[in-house]
Amino acid sequence: MTATGQSLRRHWPLYLGGLLVALLAWSAFSAHGGTPEPGAGEHLSHGAVVLDSALLVFREGLETILVLAAVTASMVGAKGVYRRPIALGAAIGFLASVATWFLAAWVLGQLGAGGLAVQAATGLLAVIVLLVVMNWFFHKVYWTGWIQNRNRQKKKILAGAESGGVDGRKAAMWGLILLGITSVYREGFEVVLFLQNLRLTYGAGTVLEGVALGLTLTAAVGVVTFLAHKHMPYKRMLVLTGVMLGVVLIVMVGESVQEMQLAGWLPETTVALAIPGWVGLWFAVFPTVEGLVAQALAAALVLGSYFGAEYWRIKRPRRKAMAVETRKDAPAATPALNPDAPRIGEPVEAEPRSVTGAARAQRASINDATTAS
Repeated sequence: MTATGQSLRRHWPLYLGGLLVALLAWSAFSAHGGTPEPGAGEHLSHGAVVLDSALLVFREGLETILVLAAVTASMVGAKGVYRRPIALGAAIGFLASVATWFLAAWVLGQLGAGGLAVQAATGLLAVIVLLVVMNWFFHKVYWTGWIQNRNRQKKKILAGAESGGVDGRKAAMWGLILLGITSVYREGFEVVLFLQNLRLTYGAGTVLEGVALGLTLTAAVGVVTFLAHKHMPYKRMLVLTGVMLGVVLIVMVGESVQEMQLAGWLPETTVALAIPGWVGLWFAVFPTVEGLVAQALAAALVLGSYFGAEYWRIKRPRRKAMAVETRKDAPAATPALNPDAPRIGEPVEAEPRSVTGAARAQRASINDATTAS
Protein backbone atom coordinates (compact mmCIF):
# COMPACT_ATOMS: atom_id res chain seq x y z
CA MET A 1 0.00 0.00 0.00
CA THR A 2 1.36 3.41 -0.97
CA ALA A 3 1.97 6.23 1.49
CA THR A 4 -1.04 8.11 0.09
CA GLY A 5 -3.29 5.09 0.57
CA GLN A 6 -2.11 4.59 4.13
CA SER A 7 -2.68 8.27 4.90
CA LEU A 8 -6.19 8.11 3.47
CA ARG A 9 -6.96 4.99 5.48
CA ARG A 10 -5.66 6.43 8.77
CA HIS A 11 -6.89 10.01 8.47
CA TRP A 12 -10.03 9.74 6.33
CA PRO A 13 -12.21 11.42 8.99
CA LEU A 14 -9.98 14.49 8.89
CA TYR A 15 -10.10 14.61 5.10
CA LEU A 16 -13.87 14.27 5.21
CA GLY A 17 -14.14 17.08 7.74
CA GLY A 18 -11.82 19.27 5.66
CA LEU A 19 -13.96 18.63 2.60
CA LEU A 20 -17.08 19.71 4.49
CA VAL A 21 -15.37 22.89 5.67
CA ALA A 22 -14.19 23.62 2.14
CA LEU A 23 -17.72 23.16 0.78
CA LEU A 24 -19.09 25.50 3.42
CA ALA A 25 -16.45 28.12 2.62
CA TRP A 26 -17.16 27.83 -1.12
CA SER A 27 -20.90 28.18 -0.49
CA ALA A 28 -20.32 31.26 1.66
CA PHE A 29 -18.10 33.08 -0.84
CA SER A 30 -20.11 32.13 -3.93
CA ALA A 31 -23.56 32.89 -2.49
CA HIS A 32 -25.56 36.00 -3.22
CA GLY A 33 -28.13 37.16 -0.72
CA GLY A 34 -29.80 35.23 2.03
CA THR A 35 -27.29 36.28 4.67
CA PRO A 36 -28.66 35.44 8.13
CA GLU A 37 -29.09 38.31 10.55
CA PRO A 38 -26.91 37.81 13.66
CA GLY A 39 -29.22 39.82 15.89
CA ALA A 40 -32.22 37.64 15.27
CA GLY A 41 -33.59 35.23 17.84
CA GLU A 42 -33.37 31.53 17.04
CA HIS A 43 -31.08 30.50 14.21
CA LEU A 44 -30.78 26.72 14.06
CA SER A 45 -33.47 24.71 12.35
CA HIS A 46 -35.49 22.07 14.16
CA GLY A 47 -33.61 19.27 12.42
CA ALA A 48 -30.23 20.78 13.27
CA VAL A 49 -31.06 20.94 16.98
CA VAL A 50 -32.34 17.35 16.98
CA LEU A 51 -29.25 16.13 15.13
CA ASP A 52 -26.84 18.00 17.42
CA SER A 53 -28.49 16.62 20.53
CA ALA A 54 -28.59 13.09 19.16
CA LEU A 55 -24.93 13.18 18.14
CA LEU A 56 -23.71 14.18 21.58
CA VAL A 57 -25.89 11.59 23.34
CA PHE A 58 -24.78 8.87 20.94
CA ARG A 59 -21.12 9.82 21.27
CA GLU A 60 -21.20 9.74 25.08
CA GLY A 61 -23.23 6.55 24.94
CA LEU A 62 -20.55 4.89 22.82
CA GLU A 63 -17.89 5.87 25.33
CA THR A 64 -19.99 4.46 28.16
CA ILE A 65 -20.45 1.16 26.32
CA LEU A 66 -16.73 0.98 25.62
CA VAL A 67 -15.89 1.50 29.30
CA LEU A 68 -18.44 -1.06 30.48
CA ALA A 69 -17.32 -3.56 27.84
CA ALA A 70 -13.70 -3.18 28.96
CA VAL A 71 -14.69 -3.65 32.61
CA THR A 72 -16.88 -6.73 32.05
CA ALA A 73 -14.74 -8.40 29.37
CA SER A 74 -13.09 -10.80 31.85
CA MET A 75 -16.32 -11.58 33.73
CA VAL A 76 -17.07 -14.94 32.15
CA GLY A 77 -17.92 -18.33 33.56
CA ALA A 78 -18.12 -18.28 37.35
CA LYS A 79 -17.32 -14.56 37.40
CA GLY A 80 -20.33 -13.79 35.24
CA VAL A 81 -22.35 -13.13 38.39
CA TYR A 82 -20.39 -9.93 38.88
CA ARG A 83 -21.93 -8.43 35.74
CA ARG A 84 -25.25 -7.96 37.55
CA PRO A 85 -24.12 -5.37 40.12
CA ILE A 86 -22.36 -3.42 37.38
CA ALA A 87 -25.56 -3.44 35.31
CA LEU A 88 -27.52 -2.30 38.38
CA GLY A 89 -25.03 0.51 38.96
CA ALA A 90 -25.26 1.55 35.30
CA ALA A 91 -29.05 1.76 35.59
CA ILE A 92 -28.74 3.88 38.75
CA GLY A 93 -26.22 6.12 36.98
CA PHE A 94 -28.67 6.62 34.11
CA LEU A 95 -31.50 7.50 36.50
CA ALA A 96 -29.18 9.89 38.33
CA SER A 97 -28.42 11.59 35.00
CA VAL A 98 -32.16 12.02 34.37
CA ALA A 99 -32.57 13.50 37.86
CA THR A 100 -29.66 15.86 37.16
CA TRP A 101 -31.48 17.05 34.03
CA PHE A 102 -34.52 18.10 36.06
CA LEU A 103 -32.32 19.59 38.79
CA ALA A 104 -30.40 21.67 36.26
CA ALA A 105 -33.66 22.84 34.66
CA TRP A 106 -34.99 23.87 38.08
CA VAL A 107 -31.81 25.74 39.03
CA LEU A 108 -31.72 27.62 35.74
CA GLY A 109 -35.41 28.42 36.15
CA GLN A 110 -34.69 29.99 39.53
CA LEU A 111 -31.91 32.06 37.95
CA GLY A 112 -34.18 33.28 35.17
CA ALA A 113 -34.17 30.79 32.35
CA GLY A 114 -35.31 33.27 29.73
CA GLY A 115 -32.61 35.85 30.40
CA LEU A 116 -29.94 36.51 27.79
CA ALA A 117 -27.19 36.36 30.42
CA VAL A 118 -28.26 32.86 31.52
CA GLN A 119 -28.41 31.67 27.92
CA ALA A 120 -24.99 33.14 27.22
CA ALA A 121 -23.52 31.50 30.33
CA THR A 122 -25.00 28.09 29.52
CA GLY A 123 -23.82 28.45 25.93
CA LEU A 124 -20.27 29.11 27.10
CA LEU A 125 -20.50 26.10 29.44
CA ALA A 126 -21.73 23.94 26.57
CA VAL A 127 -18.77 24.97 24.41
CA ILE A 128 -16.33 24.12 27.22
CA VAL A 129 -17.93 20.69 27.71
CA LEU A 130 -17.84 20.01 23.98
CA LEU A 131 -14.20 21.07 23.73
CA VAL A 132 -13.37 18.58 26.49
CA VAL A 133 -15.32 15.87 24.67
CA MET A 134 -13.70 16.71 21.34
CA ASN A 135 -10.13 17.20 22.54
CA TRP A 136 -8.19 14.31 21.01
CA PHE A 137 -5.23 14.69 23.30
CA PHE A 138 -7.56 14.59 26.32
CA HIS A 139 -9.04 11.33 25.07
CA LYS A 140 -5.63 9.81 24.27
CA VAL A 141 -4.27 10.56 27.74
CA TYR A 142 -6.95 11.16 30.37
CA TRP A 143 -9.77 9.09 28.93
CA THR A 144 -7.48 6.11 28.32
CA GLY A 145 -6.35 6.51 31.92
CA TRP A 146 -10.02 6.54 32.97
CA ILE A 147 -10.58 3.11 31.41
CA GLN A 148 -7.42 1.80 33.03
CA ASN A 149 -8.57 3.23 36.35
CA ARG A 150 -11.92 1.43 35.99
CA ASN A 151 -10.12 -1.84 35.29
CA ARG A 152 -7.82 -1.40 38.29
CA GLN A 153 -10.78 -0.74 40.54
CA LYS A 154 -12.52 -3.83 39.19
CA LYS A 155 -9.49 -6.04 39.83
CA LYS A 156 -9.11 -4.67 43.34
CA ILE A 157 -12.77 -5.31 44.12
CA LEU A 158 -12.70 -8.86 42.75
CA ALA A 159 -9.50 -9.64 44.64
CA GLY A 160 -11.20 -8.54 47.86
CA ALA A 161 -14.20 -10.71 47.06
CA GLU A 162 -12.06 -13.83 46.62
CA SER A 163 -10.05 -13.34 49.81
CA GLY A 164 -12.63 -11.81 52.15
CA GLY A 165 -15.23 -14.52 52.46
CA VAL A 166 -18.91 -13.54 52.74
CA ASP A 167 -18.19 -10.01 53.92
CA GLY A 168 -15.69 -9.57 51.11
CA ARG A 169 -18.26 -10.63 48.50
CA LYS A 170 -20.83 -8.20 49.90
CA ALA A 171 -18.31 -5.38 49.81
CA ALA A 172 -17.39 -6.39 46.25
CA MET A 173 -21.03 -6.19 45.17
CA TRP A 174 -21.37 -2.66 46.52
CA GLY A 175 -18.07 -1.70 44.95
CA LEU A 176 -19.16 -2.99 41.54
CA ILE A 177 -22.45 -1.13 41.85
CA LEU A 178 -20.53 2.07 42.53
CA LEU A 179 -18.26 1.29 39.58
CA GLY A 180 -21.27 1.04 37.28
CA ILE A 181 -22.76 4.27 38.65
CA THR A 182 -19.63 6.35 38.11
CA SER A 183 -18.98 4.88 34.65
CA VAL A 184 -22.39 6.01 33.39
CA TYR A 185 -23.03 9.16 35.42
CA ARG A 186 -19.76 10.76 34.33
CA GLU A 187 -20.93 10.76 30.70
CA GLY A 188 -24.52 11.60 31.60
CA PHE A 189 -23.44 14.66 33.57
CA GLU A 190 -21.55 15.99 30.54
CA VAL A 191 -24.61 15.50 28.34
CA VAL A 192 -26.87 17.32 30.79
CA LEU A 193 -24.54 20.31 30.98
CA PHE A 194 -24.24 20.53 27.22
CA LEU A 195 -27.95 20.26 26.42
CA GLN A 196 -29.13 22.98 28.80
CA ASN A 197 -28.27 25.77 26.37
CA LEU A 198 -30.19 24.11 23.55
CA ARG A 199 -33.11 23.50 25.90
CA LEU A 200 -33.26 27.16 26.93
CA THR A 201 -33.05 28.40 23.35
CA TYR A 202 -35.14 25.91 21.39
CA GLY A 203 -37.31 24.22 24.02
CA ALA A 204 -37.18 20.92 25.86
CA GLY A 205 -39.38 19.10 23.33
CA THR A 206 -36.99 19.60 20.42
CA VAL A 207 -33.94 18.65 22.47
CA LEU A 208 -35.62 15.55 23.90
CA GLU A 209 -36.34 14.34 20.36
CA GLY A 210 -32.60 14.30 19.75
CA VAL A 211 -31.98 12.68 23.14
CA ALA A 212 -34.45 9.90 22.28
CA LEU A 213 -32.75 9.33 18.92
CA GLY A 214 -29.30 9.21 20.53
CA LEU A 215 -30.45 6.82 23.24
CA THR A 216 -32.06 4.54 20.64
CA LEU A 217 -28.80 4.29 18.70
CA THR A 218 -26.86 3.73 21.94
CA ALA A 219 -29.28 1.01 23.04
CA ALA A 220 -28.89 -0.74 19.68
CA VAL A 221 -25.11 -0.81 20.05
CA GLY A 222 -25.48 -1.96 23.66
CA VAL A 223 -27.72 -4.87 22.68
CA VAL A 224 -25.29 -5.99 20.00
CA THR A 225 -22.35 -5.69 22.41
CA PHE A 226 -23.69 -7.20 25.64
CA LEU A 227 -26.49 -9.52 24.50
CA ALA A 228 -25.34 -10.70 21.07
CA HIS A 229 -21.69 -10.61 22.24
CA LYS A 230 -20.51 -9.12 18.95
CA HIS A 231 -17.39 -7.00 18.69
CA MET A 232 -18.09 -3.76 16.86
CA PRO A 233 -15.63 -1.26 15.32
CA TYR A 234 -15.82 1.08 18.32
CA LYS A 235 -12.73 3.05 17.36
CA ARG A 236 -14.03 3.89 13.89
CA MET A 237 -17.44 4.71 15.28
CA LEU A 238 -15.88 7.04 17.84
CA VAL A 239 -13.79 8.70 15.15
CA LEU A 240 -16.81 9.15 12.87
CA THR A 241 -18.97 10.61 15.63
CA GLY A 242 -15.99 12.74 16.65
CA VAL A 243 -15.87 14.28 13.17
CA MET A 244 -19.61 14.94 13.35
CA LEU A 245 -19.20 16.49 16.80
CA GLY A 246 -16.54 18.74 15.29
CA VAL A 247 -19.30 20.23 13.15
CA VAL A 248 -21.51 20.49 16.25
CA LEU A 249 -18.68 22.35 18.01
CA ILE A 250 -18.57 24.93 15.19
CA VAL A 251 -22.34 25.31 15.53
CA MET A 252 -22.23 25.78 19.30
CA VAL A 253 -19.38 28.29 19.15
CA GLY A 254 -21.30 30.37 16.60
CA GLU A 255 -24.46 30.20 18.70
CA SER A 256 -22.62 31.08 21.92
CA VAL A 257 -20.86 34.08 20.38
CA GLN A 258 -24.18 35.33 19.03
CA GLU A 259 -25.83 34.91 22.45
CA MET A 260 -22.97 36.73 24.19
CA GLN A 261 -23.34 39.55 21.67
CA LEU A 262 -27.06 39.80 22.41
CA ALA A 263 -26.27 39.84 26.15
CA GLY A 264 -23.75 42.64 25.64
CA TRP A 265 -20.74 40.54 26.61
CA LEU A 266 -19.08 40.82 23.19
CA PRO A 267 -19.08 43.53 20.51
CA GLU A 268 -20.64 42.87 17.10
CA THR A 269 -18.50 43.67 14.07
CA THR A 270 -20.26 42.74 10.84
CA VAL A 271 -18.43 41.90 7.63
CA ALA A 272 -19.58 42.16 4.03
CA LEU A 273 -19.81 38.42 3.48
CA ALA A 274 -22.73 36.72 1.77
CA ILE A 275 -23.65 33.57 3.69
CA PRO A 276 -26.54 31.37 2.51
CA GLY A 277 -29.50 31.13 4.83
CA TRP A 278 -29.20 27.34 5.11
CA VAL A 279 -25.66 27.70 6.43
CA GLY A 280 -26.91 29.92 9.23
CA LEU A 281 -29.80 27.57 9.98
CA TRP A 282 -27.70 24.42 10.14
CA PHE A 283 -24.22 25.61 11.14
CA ALA A 284 -24.74 28.95 12.96
CA VAL A 285 -22.27 30.75 10.69
CA PHE A 286 -22.97 34.50 10.80
CA PRO A 287 -21.19 37.44 9.11
CA THR A 288 -19.46 38.79 12.21
CA VAL A 289 -15.75 38.99 12.90
CA GLU A 290 -16.12 37.67 16.45
CA GLY A 291 -18.11 34.61 15.44
CA LEU A 292 -15.97 33.63 12.46
CA VAL A 293 -12.72 34.06 14.41
CA ALA A 294 -14.05 32.06 17.37
CA GLN A 295 -15.20 29.22 15.11
CA ALA A 296 -11.83 29.16 13.33
CA LEU A 297 -9.97 29.04 16.67
CA ALA A 298 -12.17 26.20 17.93
CA ALA A 299 -11.52 24.19 14.78
CA ALA A 300 -7.77 24.89 15.03
CA LEU A 301 -7.75 23.78 18.68
CA VAL A 302 -9.41 20.45 17.93
CA LEU A 303 -7.23 19.76 14.88
CA GLY A 304 -4.11 20.80 16.79
CA SER A 305 -4.92 18.48 19.68
CA TYR A 306 -5.49 15.63 17.20
CA PHE A 307 -2.15 16.08 15.47
CA GLY A 308 -0.47 16.59 18.84
CA ALA A 309 -1.87 13.29 20.06
CA GLU A 310 -0.74 11.57 16.86
CA TYR A 311 2.78 12.95 17.34
CA TRP A 312 3.08 11.88 21.01
CA ARG A 313 1.44 8.49 20.48
CA ILE A 314 2.97 7.40 17.16
CA LYS A 315 5.54 9.68 15.57
CA ARG A 316 7.59 10.56 18.66
CA PRO A 317 8.06 6.90 19.83
CA ARG A 318 8.82 5.91 16.24
CA ARG A 319 11.52 8.57 15.95
CA LYS A 320 13.04 7.49 19.26
CA ALA A 321 13.10 3.86 18.13
CA MET A 322 14.75 4.83 14.84
CA ALA A 323 17.39 6.89 16.68
CA VAL A 324 18.19 3.92 18.95
CA GLU A 325 18.48 1.56 15.97
CA THR A 326 20.73 4.05 14.19
CA ARG A 327 23.05 4.22 17.20
CA LYS A 328 23.16 0.41 17.41
CA ASP A 329 24.03 -0.02 13.73
CA ALA A 330 26.71 2.71 13.71
CA PRO A 331 30.35 1.34 13.70
CA ALA A 332 32.37 1.75 16.88
CA ALA A 333 34.49 4.88 16.93
CA THR A 334 38.29 4.27 16.53
CA PRO A 335 40.84 6.49 18.25
CA ALA A 336 42.63 8.97 16.02
CA LEU A 337 46.19 8.03 15.01
CA ASN A 338 49.10 10.26 16.02
CA PRO A 339 51.24 10.88 12.90
CA ASP A 340 54.34 11.37 15.08
CA ALA A 341 53.90 8.06 16.96
CA PRO A 342 56.46 5.34 16.07
CA ARG A 343 55.23 2.53 13.88
CA ILE A 344 55.56 -1.14 14.72
CA GLY A 345 59.13 -2.39 14.11
CA GLU A 346 60.77 1.04 14.19
CA PRO A 347 63.43 1.73 16.90
CA VAL A 348 62.31 4.08 19.59
CA GLU A 349 64.71 6.89 20.29
CA ALA A 350 65.36 7.75 23.92
CA GLU A 351 64.04 11.12 24.80
CA PRO A 352 66.66 13.58 26.13
CA ARG A 353 66.42 14.14 29.81
CA SER A 354 65.55 17.55 30.97
CA VAL A 355 68.14 19.85 32.51
CA THR A 356 66.55 19.45 35.89
CA GLY A 357 66.69 15.67 35.62
CA ALA A 358 70.42 15.77 34.63
CA ALA A 359 71.32 18.04 37.52
CA ARG A 360 69.47 15.79 39.95
CA ALA A 361 71.37 12.74 38.66
CA GLN A 362 74.74 14.55 38.97
CA ARG A 363 73.97 15.58 42.58
CA ALA A 364 73.02 11.98 43.44
CA SER A 365 76.34 10.66 42.07
CA ILE A 366 78.33 13.23 44.09
CA ASN A 367 76.52 12.20 47.30
CA ASP A 368 77.25 8.52 46.60
CA ALA A 369 80.90 9.27 46.08
CA THR A 370 81.13 11.27 49.31
CA THR A 371 79.48 8.45 51.23
CA ALA A 372 81.79 5.87 49.80
CA SER A 373 84.86 7.90 50.78
